[in-house]
Amino acid sequence: MIRRQRLAAGVCALLAALTAGLAFPGPAAADETEQAAPKVELVLDVSGSMRTRDIDGGTRMAAAKQAFNEVLDATPEEVQLGIRTLGANYHGNDRRTGCKDTAQLYPVSTLDRTEAKTAVATLSPTGWTPIGPALLKAADDLNGGDGARRIVLISDGEDTCQPLDPCEVAREIAAKGIGLTIDTLGLVPDAKTRDQLSCIADATGGTYTSVQHKEELSDRVGQLVDRAADPVVTPVATEGARECSSAPSLKSGLYTDREEFGQQRWYKVAVEPGQEVRASVSVADDRAVNPDYGVLLRAVTLHGREIVRGEAAGDGRTDVVSTGLRYPRPESDDENAAAETVCLQVTHSFSAAAGVKTTPGLPLELTVDVVDGPSQASDVASFGLGRGWWLLGALVLAGFVAGLLWGWVSRWRVAVWRTN
Repeated sequence: MIRRQRLAAGVCALLAALTAGLAFPGPAAADETEQAAPKVELVLDVSGSMRTRDIDGGTRMAAAKQAFNEVLDATPEEVQLGIRTLGANYHGNDRRTGCKDTAQLYPVSTLDRTEAKTAVATLSPTGWTPIGPALLKAADDLNGGDGARRIVLISDGEDTCQPLDPCEVAREIAAKGIGLTIDTLGLVPDAKTRDQLSCIADATGGTYTSVQHKEELSDRVGQLVDRAADPVVTPVATEGARECSSAPSLKSGLYTDREEFGQQRWYKVAVEPGQEVRASVSVADDRAVNPDYGVLLRAVTLHGREIVRGEAAGDGRTDVVSTGLRYPRPESDDENAAAETVCLQVTHSFSAAAGVKTTPGLPLELTVDVVDGPSQASDVASFGLGRGWWLLGALVLAGFVAGLLWGWVSRWRVAVWRTN
């Protein structure tokens, strides 16, 4: 009797395992393609204000050196790291000369920890704060290659080399579509410094962190360097057209573009019979904009007929608004049927706040995926999330079979009890 009970329990467990296998399919095979080595450049402010002693009883420069030494020790082997300074060499008062004072202390390359630490040890707070020129040079230092690229800017003050606005410089770097991210750290910053460093980070999709202690600085810089080693998908830069006929043809992938205020961008996707195109778009406000805005994504035929649309709205609480759509093309009995050109139109209703520059346009990220469509393309619910019906059916069947088995075991136990 005990053996039969165990057998029944085993059958139930097997059914449960099969059900779980349907609910949670095994992981897909890992992508074995090798990615290019990630590159990081640490950009350090060495201006005269870094002599201030307000970080754990020591100077800001001492805290930065300690953080650099700890980060250099922990930098992953696969990361190519460089160091650039601003305000480290010119001691004079000539503004024009001081605003050119940026130099690469250690080239972006495979890290020699001893050499890099020796270079950092020689730094002494000196001059001006040319953040804008330093960012331009750092972008050139990281130019080339397909891997992740990241600038980590550490500063304790506002740029002193206007009118070259470092926030505008960051927007220009982002507009190039090279996938470069700028993260900023402010050492005991005031409100103006905080706003400027936040704007630089926002323009490229980076992060801003306010730091007041040595441990915070070391931990945060280390996190950002480690993050560069994480596998990422680098968007492909593209340029949408003002009309569908001249729009670029896109395949499945992730794309980045810029869209000016009041402008619309067009892209084309070829869809074979039996395929489905899935598209999503995100538009971010990397500068001050008026509240209440939205984004519209339309799929249109070459003749201008709208197929489907996706739209979303925001009210100023978020700095990104996203939407998406999907269009399944029915199967065709004609084996020689040509691919259909689907035009994707992106429009947003952001408006710049007073006094804010409108160029370059707002960053736009577009995802396109062309996949095999459902068996009945007219029934959109029969695929994607609709596959949950198959799972529900499998669960019902498994429960029904398990119930029959449990009922049979229970009746058998009662019959044995009565016999005994």
